[in-house]
Amino acid sequence: MHTPRSRELRLPGHGHGNKPQSQAVLLLLLALAQLMVILDISAVNVALPDLAKDLNIGGGDLGWTITSYSLVFGSLLLLGGRAADLLGRRRVFLTGLGVFTVASLASALATGQEVFFAARAGQGLGAAMLSPAALSIITTSFQGPERAKALGVWGAVGGAGAAIGVLVGGTLTELVDWRAIFLINLPVGIGVAVAAMKVVPADVARPQWRGLDLRGAVVATASLAALVYALSQAADAGWTSVQTLGLGLAGLAGLTAFGALELHTRKPLLNVSRLGERGVGGGFVMMLAASAVLFGSFLLTSIYLQEVLGTGALETGLAFLPMAVIIGLGAHLGSHLVGHAGLRMAMAIAFGLTAAGMLLLAGVDGDGSYVGDVLPGMLVAGLGLGIALVSVALSVLTGAADDEAGMLSGLNTTGHEIGGSLGVAVVVTIATGAIGTDPSASIAGLASGLGDAFLVSAVIAGVAGVVALFVLPSAASFLPKLRLAPRVAIH
Repeated sequence: MHTPRSRELRLPGHGHGNKPQSQAVLLLLLALAQLMVILDISAVNVALPDLAKDLNIGGGDLGWTITSYSLVFGSLLLLGGRAADLLGRRRVFLTGLGVFTVASLASALATGQEVFFAARAGQGLGAAMLSPAALSIITTSFQGPERAKALGVWGAVGGAGAAIGVLVGGTLTELVDWRAIFLINLPVGIGVAVAAMKVVPADVARPQWRGLDLRGAVVATASLAALVYALSQAADAGWTSVQTLGLGLAGLAGLTAFGALELHTRKPLLNVSRLGERGVGGGFVMMLAASAVLFGSFLLTSIYLQEVLGTGALETGLAFLPMAVIIGLGAHLGSHLVGHAGLRMAMAIAFGLTAAGMLLLAGVDGDGSYVGDVLPGMLVAGLGLGIALVSVALSVLTGAADDEAGMLSGLNTTGHEIGGSLGVAVVVTIATGAIGTDPSASIAGLASGLGDAFLVSAVIAGVAGVVALFVLPSAASFLPKLRLAPRVAIH
């Protein structure tokens, strides 16, 4: 039916959605909300030593500082995305924003590890609603070339936000306190919520609770949770351990069962048949690879700067600033590149640049320097990753119907989280494995292990670039959809 689409397209900005300034404000608010989600992933990494000391978190439990957030976030994204379609995008966005903001306050006020981990899980719950809802609002509020530009901004936030998070985390931890990382979300969250009530398109339809696939949601959430947990703990437990193999295989089996269930569900949580499309399925695979390299390289670079070069939290944060800028530039270039050359060429160029940057970083050693050993590779890889992130979003979301925007947004963000968890698990295993081989020279051993991990990241990027040429849609079939989006998707 065409009616829901036509009603929704008349509503942005309460009747003023076609004004450029209104669209710009809408995009700014949604990007700012997503930035909060991204910042709280990377900013905490820099604050871990101070945080662990204040809350008496032992070394064995320190990983839960990250895992408690990513586990809930990654496992609930499909449900959050579909809820946005059925319950209302603005309703889900504002609810997620409220939960995330309150959980941020609880994180800042925590006096023990149990409360802190629970608050971090609450942040993950809020983020799982907020993030796909925000992306689906962008997808349905911008059409044609404007959508490409808007998704370019979204891609820039996804990549550059992680680098900015390291800077913000380092600055606040060193100059104020680690709790400021969470407290800063309060004024931002409240301000975004107030502005969103005026700018984000109102939900005209009633919530469709009966249409929400709760059976599929339970299976998908449990399966993704098992997979994320297995990956996040693989470096410590071992890749061949009963825990990693058992949970990993259980998660994959659960996702297979989920796919079979969804094929026979009237209103599925995920329209599995869409994964057979080159743009959606291929784009999801590209997101896994891009996120694996992005999150893995951020962690590796942070470790090298702090543990090998001996930089402090603030200095480490400042070191990532050039990468934040270059990722933003890459995302801007990516939206234009896709619009002229298509997905295959844009993604191949993106991963080629990323692989080259990782190869430059693979040369790090114990006697290196930031300017000579880190910055060149960081800039080259950052440019490639910026192009890749916006290309992936355009691949998955171009042609999305209004009633599937949340679903595909949830799928896109799920790839971001699963890929990131996989990338971190792989590079940590490689980097730390080298230390054990030469305990008498820990700095040299660590630098060598980091170099090996960067090399593996280069291989992942290189392979992804080649795969992109075969699995993504051709320019001839994709570009007409991009120029007409979303009208091509009307059923």
